[in-house]
Amino acid sequence: MRITNFSFPTAIKFGAGARKLVASHLIEAGYKRPLIVTDRALGALPVLAEFQTHLAGLDVAVFSGVFGNPTCSQVMEGAAAYKAHNADCVIGFGGGAALDVAKVVGLAATHEGDILEYVWDHPQVRSIVNALPYFVALPTTSGTGSEVGRSSVVSENTTHLKRVVFSVKILAQVVFADPELTLGLPPAITAATGMDALTHNIESYLSPAYHPLCDGIALEGTRIAAAALLTACQEPGNLQARGDMMMASMMGAIAFQKDLGAVHSCAHALGAVLGMHHGLANALMIDTVLAWNYEAAPAKFEELAHVCGVPGGGKEFVAWLQQLKINVGIVGRLSAHGVTAAHIPRLVEIATLDICHQTNPRPCNAGDFKNLFETAL
Repeated sequence: MRITNFSFPTAIKFGAGARKLVASHLIEAGYKRPLIVTDRALGALPVLAEFQTHLAGLDVAVFSGVFGNPTCSQVMEGAAAYKAHNADCVIGFGGGAALDVAKVVGLAATHEGDILEYVWDHPQVRSIVNALPYFVALPTTSGTGSEVGRSSVVSENTTHLKRVVFSVKILAQVVFADPELTLGLPPAITAATGMDALTHNIESYLSPAYHPLCDGIALEGTRIAAAALLTACQEPGNLQARGDMMMASMMGAIAFQKDLGAVHSCAHALGAVLGMHHGLANALMIDTVLAWNYEAAPAKFEELAHVCGVPGGGKEFVAWLQQLKINVGIVGRLSAHGVTAAHIPRLVEIATLDICHQTNPRPCNAGDFKNLFETAL
C-alpha cells in the first residue's frame, strides 16, 4: 500500500450571523486595514453595505472589479487596489468568482510578475516564496465552495481559457460561512449554484482516485444537497435549506481535492467559449455525462441513488437528476442556451485539454467529448 497524504486544514465558523464575527477576529489577530474583494453586482447591493456595518474599528477599502468569469487582469487590478490602500489583509466576499480573485490578490500584491505566471502548468511557473496577506472568506452563494478550496480559477484575458493557481498557501485562514448572506439570492442563481455544489459532490465521489475521507464527505454532501436544493429554490427565506446548501457546497469543494470528472471538463469549455455560468454549464451536462459514465461505476451509482432516496436504484439516478433540474427551473438542452453545432469543435478541443477528466471514472478522448456535446445539444 502506497503512502497517501490527507489534509483538511481550513478553519470554519458556520452559522447564521457568522459575518458579525469578522471584525473582532481581525482586530484580535492584529489586522486593521482590510481590502474587501467582491464582484461588481454585490458591490452595489445592500448585502455588502450591511456587512460593512459590522466592521467597526477597521479601515476598510473595497475592490469590486470582479465580473463574469474572473480574469487575470481583474486579479492584477485587485492587487493594485491592495497596494493603494496599504492593506494588511484581504476579505473575500461573494460567490466563486469573487473568492477566486480574492484568494490570489494578496499573492499578486506581494510577488513579482503577472498572476498567470503562478498557474500550476505555466512552463516557467513561479514559486510562492513570500508570506501572503492574511485572508478570510465569506461566501454569498452556495455552489463553488471556493471559500474552502486551495485553488483559484482565473481566465486568460484573450483566450478565456481557465487557468488554475493551486497551493495550500492560498487557503483562507478562516471561513465565515453565514447562510443569511444567501437569503437574497434569486431562484435561478440558487438553482445553478446548487447544481454546481451537487456536481462537485457527485463527481468527486465517482472519481477513481483513492480518498475514503473525501468519499464519505461527498456522499453526505450529495445527500444534503439533494434534500435541500428544491426547498432553497422554492422558499428563498428558508434559513435551514440555505444553511444546508452552504454546507453541501463546502463539502463538495473539500471532497473534490480528490478531483472531478468529465462534467467539469465540459463545463469549463462552455465557460471559455460562451461565457456560460459555471453552475448552469454543469447542470446542462451532468445527466449526459453521468449516463455515459454509468457502466464504469455501477456500484457507486447505487450508493448515490441510496443517499438521494431514488426509487429504482442506480440505474434511475440520472433520470432523477433530470427531474430535479426541471423542478428547480433548469430546462432545455445546450441549444436552448446559445450552443450551436458550430461551437462543438472548439468545445471539444478545450474539454480534451482540461485536466478534470483525467479522473473521470471512464476514460474519455476527443471523440467521446464530441459525442457528449452532440448528445447534450
